[in-house]
Amino acid sequence: MKEKKSDDKKQEKEDKTPEQILSESKEEMKKAVEKFEEEIRKIRTGRAHPSLLDGIKVFAYDSEVPLNQLAIISVVSPSELTIEPYDPNIKTAIEKAILQSGRDLIPSSEGKIIRIKIPPLTQETRENLIKLVRKKAEEFKVSIRNIRDKARKEIKDIKGKISEDKMRKINDEIQKIADEHIKKIDSITQAKEKEIMG
Repeated sequence: MKEKKSDDKKQEKEDKTPEQILSESKEEMKKAVEKFEEEIRKIRTGRAHPSLLDGIKVFAYDSEVPLNQLAIISVVSPSELTIEPYDPNIKTAIEKAILQSGRDLIPSSEGKIIRIKIPPLTQETRENLIKLVRKKAEEFKVSIRNIRDKARKEIKDIKGKISEDKMRKINDEIQKIADEHIKKIDSITQAKEKEIMG
């Protein structure tokens, strides 16, 4: 039975056209760039922005709920955010989730709202954040190169069914797509570095 499954997988792989391989690779690379952008948005820059709270989950109503579904998050100044919970009873749970998020954000309660002052970045912190951004950029570039290599291998596997010329053209196209996505990562990185340096 297991053997049949692997045969099916092999068959499925063989049935892919070069165009499908190109299209799938492009889609995977696009998703990698989107994921990188999402990760980078979470890195604070010394300026208040609602995305600083992205990914924080609050334990409320017997489950973990994303913070942005439980409250209105507003930027009141370049260095301050306010959070206004829809339900005042979960205010303490929101504060706890922010404190435990590991993002160096300190919430302070004021009536129905929670205030978060964004501390200015020191030069050392800025340099460390830039290192972090560059490290993440490199990880995602490696991920794009891996997608490129996987696509090249798949093209090589169907080599008997396409001409050498077509194979060369498709490999060039795969490289071009990878280069475009790596350039996107570079420009996101540069923009974030500029933001961090203020």
